[in-house]
Amino acid sequence: MYKKFSLIIFTDLDGSLLHRDTFKFDTIKDYIKSLDNRGIIIIPNSSKTKTEIEKFNEELGMELPFISENGSAIHGLNLVNSNFPNKIILSRDKEELLKIFKTKVPKRLLSKCVQIFKLDKKEQEKIFGQKNERLKDVLDRNYTIPFLFNGNTAEKNNLIKILNSNSLTLQAGGRVLNLCDNVNKVKSMNRVVKILKKIEEKIKTIAVGDNYNDLDMLKNCDIPCLVFNDQFKLDQINIDNLIFSNKPSPEGWADVIKKALAKLNYND
Repeated sequence: MYKKFSLIIFTDLDGSLLHRDTFKFDTIKDYIKSLDNRGIIIIPNSSKTKTEIEKFNEELGMELPFISENGSAIHGLNLVNSNFPNKIILSRDKEELLKIFKTKVPKRLLSKCVQIFKLDKKEQEKIFGQKNERLKDVLDRNYTIPFLFNGNTAEKNNLIKILNSNSLTLQAGGRVLNLCDNVNKVKSMNRVVKILKKIEEKIKTIAVGDNYNDLDMLKNCDIPCLVFNDQFKLDQINIDNLIFSNKPSPEGWADVIKKALAKLNYND
């Protein structure tokens, strides 16, 4: 199987394509399907787990390739070309990361870190905004460890420095911090583009995000798109040719994609 394409949309989910609080996207579902019908490859690139994104695909009624857990694993490239792998793992298992974390981080900083896995269910529900089966899906992590940090900015910067010196990263999502391997959204995005260019040399990329951990992804694509987030002030974001929507997700997602396609004169 070979799916012909020339345009790829890499998109964050929570707050970008999905409503920030309800996680719904019914109002743009048909629009997403229309993009697929035009031969545009859509690849969610999210901190969400494999299970969560698979259920997003089920709700959408489509099989999309995707990148899970902040760039830790790439799934479903065989949907684009049957010769490509179904799964590419870019991260070590979370148990190995946690072992390094506990060994290398001083106790005074460890005491500031609250692993969400260890909290009771009600606290977990409040943090993630999910309950029952959906909460279970959020916690079904293979490569990342979500936690809260109760220290000050200087302590957080020190923690990041220690982690980086041990080939680990700390990535901020919309709700929590995630302990990750030396991976991120832009590294996994670039890996996907490199693979897909084996069959299509002339590829244009659109990236859509709404949060700080999306900015590098936006800086490394052809058309960067930012969905409204009241945390941001546009004059503080230094990204060339940035497309911005004043609408929140999910309508803001459709808004920036339409603007991006117009900018590319994409009429295929």
